[in-house]
Amino acid sequence: MIRYRKATLCDIPEMQRMVADQVKEGVILPRSDDEVATNIRSYILAEEEGTLAGYGALHLHSPRLAEIRSLIVAPEYRGRSIGRGIVQTALEEAKTLGVQEVLVLTYLPDFFTKIGFHEIAKESIPEHKIWADCIKCIHFPNCNEVSLIYPIVQER
Repeated sequence: MIRYRKATLCDIPEMQRMVADQVKEGVILPRSDDEVATNIRSYILAEEEGTLAGYGALHLHSPRLAEIRSLIVAPEYRGRSIGRGIVQTALEEAKTLGVQEVLVLTYLPDFFTKIGFHEIAKESIPEHKIWADCIKCIHFPNCNEVSLIYPIVQER
């Protein structure tokens, strides 16, 4: 059974090992141990019997906008809806925090549209500070990621 939980500082080495190949391929942006530690509260881990199956981060940009980053599922765990579970956990957290929209930049837009995200033009991304991360990417400035947004419906 998959369990979702917040990451701790002790998880960083295993998280970095899991993402290393995807970073080399330019699918996921590199993040130093210090950067991961600074943002450790953003990370959601998926585990099965104590083994890390995947993770992702809900990064807050403003009271209005958050971003799902660094989503990865270990190859041996793919096809079991673990990525979907991480995203849904992040969306619930965004709702609890009062965020209005959740953004994702991805090479796998179909995965996110099935969850309820819809594509937007990159030029319409509401917060320009997101682009500060793009400079770290091996594909910059010729990016072919797709930007999608998920509106959070808040109950009143």
